[in-house]
Amino acid sequence: MSIAAGADLSVALIVPGPIDTVSGGYGYDRRILRGLAEIGHRVRAVELAGRHPLPDETAEAAAWQAIADLGAEEIAVIDGLCLPSFGAAAEAIAARTTVGLIHHPTPLEKGLSEAEAALLREKEARLLPLLSRVIATSRATADRLGEMGIARERIGIVEPGTDPAPRAEGSGSDACAILSIGACVPRKGHDLLLRALARLFDLDWHLTIVGSLTRDPVHARGLAALAEELAIAQRVTFAGEIDESSLEALWRRTDVFALATWFEGYGMAVAEALARGIPCAITAGGAVADLVPPEAGVVVPAGDWQALSRAMRRLIFDTELRRRMSDAAYATGQRLPRWEDQARRFADELRAAHAER
Repeated sequence: MSIAAGADLSVALIVPGPIDTVSGGYGYDRRILRGLAEIGHRVRAVELAGRHPLPDETAEAAAWQAIADLGAEEIAVIDGLCLPSFGAAAEAIAARTTVGLIHHPTPLEKGLSEAEAALLREKEARLLPLLSRVIATSRATADRLGEMGIARERIGIVEPGTDPAPRAEGSGSDACAILSIGACVPRKGHDLLLRALARLFDLDWHLTIVGSLTRDPVHARGLAALAEELAIAQRVTFAGEIDESSLEALWRRTDVFALATWFEGYGMAVAEALARGIPCAITAGGAVADLVPPEAGVVVPAGDWQALSRAMRRLIFDTELRRRMSDAAYATGQRLPRWEDQARRFADELRAAHAER
């Protein structure tokens, strides 16, 4: 039975806890929930304990309990990062309206062994076809899902929204203030960014990395060790997870946003940088390169830290170039979709999922 276009929805968004983590995917989840609530829908977040995306027993038990606790009319939306935890609950998710929210397929995470990546591919191949519908956060992710055998008509695309934001003032100092946002996990490529900047020892810059240091503590410690090895530890701050007011203060003082990612389902932090008029230096991993026009930043192939270093040299050195790119970035940012519109599109996809069940 379909849900009328104007009818209220009841939605449970299931995520690896906690949802207030500073990252693009969690930011999307929070803002979609808030947007759905603001337009009149009933929403709640369900935070799963345990390890994700490679689930342990705690994660699998939490996933089963989350499904068991759903109300009869609730639409379950499962964040793709915890989808592999639902193997034991496969029949239960197939028996009700269940939507997968896929930022990127989990086997694309860096740092996985071949066996771990194969296990995640197997789990997703089993679970994705059981979902009523899949919502991808970019066309690039939708294309990946299509390559995995998901019929295109079962995939909806709802890109993140962007809030109006004050234009960044910049650091106002001789040292170029560089900001990177993303959990300290291999996929984000912070090690590549450190190597790229280490070659620019003759320029004045400081890098701040905002993002979880506990998602992969071994990798996070390795990044700190790499900064020491490269003799740039005094020029790098690992800020960890910070609150919104602290992040806003960082945005205000940033001269360049940098992200050396291997793959992004969209690139929310890049969109936020553009909205604030901050030039970007990024690698073309996934959908993120589509966000940055050449007049607003520099884009190099994923994994090529030497090309990133060369591109960032001029961006750090040439303040007039940064000023022109800032103008272009701000103009680009004003054309990005807003969260209210995206929440309405998300609700439409949930209605479609219910109709397709």
